[in-house]
Amino acid sequence: MKKLLVLGVGNILMMDEGIGVHAIHELLRQNWNKEIDEQIDLIDGGTFTQDIFYLFVEYEKILVLDIVKGGQTPGTIYRLTENDLRQNQKQTLSLHDIDLLDSLSMAKMAGKTPELYVLGIEPETINWSMELTPTLAELFPHYVELAKQEIMMLLNHKSLNI
Repeated sequence: MKKLLVLGVGNILMMDEGIGVHAIHELLRQNWNKEIDEQIDLIDGGTFTQDIFYLFVEYEKILVLDIVKGGQTPGTIYRLTENDLRQNQKQTLSLHDIDLLDSLSMAKMAGKTPELYVLGIEPETINWSMELTPTLAELFPHYVELAKQEIMMLLNHKSLNI
């Protein structure tokens, strides 16, 4: 059993909505060292539904890369936990948070309780285009770097020795 699933979600046809998928593909191009590589899986979840909950039971921790609609300035970075998503009474976060919680609940019913984390970024525009907005395109390398740092933290590694 691997320790960490990194799941990039979003719709790449809808501008900033696809940043999680773009980020996972960038992370797949990285040269991870063998020790790290043996502990993580990087998966393009696209516009997943709870149909992929079966993946959740295979991991100790899950890191989701996605947009988060928190009402802040475009490009604002959010680090959220399962509790943060559950306490979001107004459902103002990403369109995917409900599916995440449903998938996590199903995994728990199957006897597994992975820890859930979301590294999100506030979108500027969600509209038909395969390009990120200039704002998020400029911040994209920083977002990917933060994702790498989050991966290392969740694996309890002190440095980005990848």
